Amino acid sequence: MNEKQQRIWQTVLQIPAGKIASYGQIADLAGLPGRARLVGKVLGQAPDTMQLPWYRVMRSGGQLAFAAGTPHALTQQQLLLAEGVVVRNGRVAKEFWWQPDLAELLFKLQY
Repeated sequence: MNEKQQRIWQTVLQIPAGKIASYGQIADLAGLPGRARLVGKVLGQAPDTMQLPWYRVMRSGGQLAFAAGTPHALTQQQLLLAEGVVVRNGRVAKEFWWQPDLAELLFKLQY
């Protein structure tokens, strides 16, 4: 594992249940601005034993990460619904977006 992977995985692990974040937001919080695509790639490399909540990471407009109707999109939607996140037309409303407060940024996201 390299440092960038670790930073991305640790950031995704901080997203609270019932909240979502975008690939770009994760990249920014991990200290990797402009690397949203890297976030997507690294999420796919996470070991299953990590139990990474990958399904909480969305496209920039709050859209599901996968094409509508695909098995991955349906799985992502089901996992989000189980946490109380409302998904309408493949999109999540802004009220469910994770906005970490200063304490989270200072004490939980340490790189």
